[in-house]
Amino acid sequence: MSAFKFLDYDCIGFDLDNTLLRYNVTNMVHLVYQTLADYLIKEKGYNSKYLLKPLEDKDLDFMQKGLFLDFERGNILRINADGVIQRACHGTKLLSIEKIKEIYPEQRWEATDAFCNDMLSTWNGPISMRMRSLLDYFDVSSSLTFARLIDTLDKEQGGPLNAYNVWPDMLDGLIEMYDRDHFKLDRGHFFPSIKSHPDKYMYKCTTRTKTWLKELKKHRTTFLITGSNADFVDFTATFVLGEDWKSLFDIIICYARKPGFFNENRPFLQVINYEEGDIIESKDLKRGGMYSQGNWKGLIEFLGYVSDKQNPRCLYVGDNLVQDIYVPNSYAQCDTVAVIEEQMSEGMVHQRLSHPDEKVLNSTFWGSYFCLKDSRINMDSLWGSVIKKYSKLCIPEIDLIAQLPLEESYLCFSKDGMKYDGYYPAVPLSISTF
Repeated sequence: MSAFKFLDYDCIGFDLDNTLLRYNVTNMVHLVYQTLADYLIKEKGYNSKYLLKPLEDKDLDFMQKGLFLDFERGNILRINADGVIQRACHGTKLLSIEKIKEIYPEQRWEATDAFCNDMLSTWNGPISMRMRSLLDYFDVSSSLTFARLIDTLDKEQGGPLNAYNVWPDMLDGLIEMYDRDHFKLDRGHFFPSIKSHPDKYMYKCTTRTKTWLKELKKHRTTFLITGSNADFVDFTATFVLGEDWKSLFDIIICYARKPGFFNENRPFLQVINYEEGDIIESKDLKRGGMYSQGNWKGLIEFLGYVSDKQNPRCLYVGDNLVQDIYVPNSYAQCDTVAVIEEQMSEGMVHQRLSHPDEKVLNSTFWGSYFCLKDSRINMDSLWGSVIKKYSKLCIPEIDLIAQLPLEESYLCFSKDGMKYDGYYPAVPLSISTF
């Protein structure tokens, strides 16, 4: 059996949002949903009847990471590792298997087939105008927003439309919500809400986790790569990790614009008073510095210099299965650890580690995040397959491994993606019943 140790690596990096920084997911999706719904009503003129319906438990249950939006048909899809559509909705209405086969011959769609073949092929370009994959807790509530918009149009028109075009308006709303200038300007609803009530939306790291990170940095080179802008990073990291959070890392990269950070060649930019400054060459990066944008190749040069290794062995820990797991492993040959909170909600993790108010992590409507079941066979979901193939280990939260010594050895996934050994501390119940 394959074994994994953190100390087998020279350099160990972390994502921030939903990795070191755990959000209260239920409160977060309420905030994102309300902000986007208000924008669509006020700025785009949509009917408020469905969009402003209060979010009940069944609505939270409708949300799940990893769903696909078919823009033109108004459908939401869930697929298996082979790209076969196993479950689908039109708006909020569940489609029968017969109806799925009528719409998608052989339960397949060329857009999701392309995604399964190479997850970056749909990131930009023509296919990105036809579909969207919802990958993390910042966009998971888009599934319900999209579904309610489709329901609204169907109701107004007296039946399904030949084609829908709501996604451009939704995208405008998401871009507006997450505009990185809005944090400093106190603009919009999203950033001001988090700034006003950080304890409502974020969980502070345990002393145990902070001690583990400090100990890790004593023995290895550590780095942070996050997609958030420098001011938001400093605010959130200070809240969850403490005033001295920067001392936990040898270098900090903000607004990394993943997944492009790992396979493109954007320059590093200096950060001065949270603002981007001049271009800085990778050879001039300083230990303890904070930078914006940049690229993996340049970072590796810096890490090699700091760790005194010509070809440092690197590990990256993150939650987004495309940006943090698939792309670093496939395009940058960097080993990865996946932090997937759904592993906690699907059982086999001690109850005291979970938060009873989290209602978005375990969808009875869509089923297990990790596997799919029908009357004949159990199989990996697309995302269960990605975890097994492109990560070494899958954990529900960092604090679990912080309980153990750095030299602890773990069973890990094999490259063939056949075994489930890499789930720690245990295989989710949905998988263990295969």
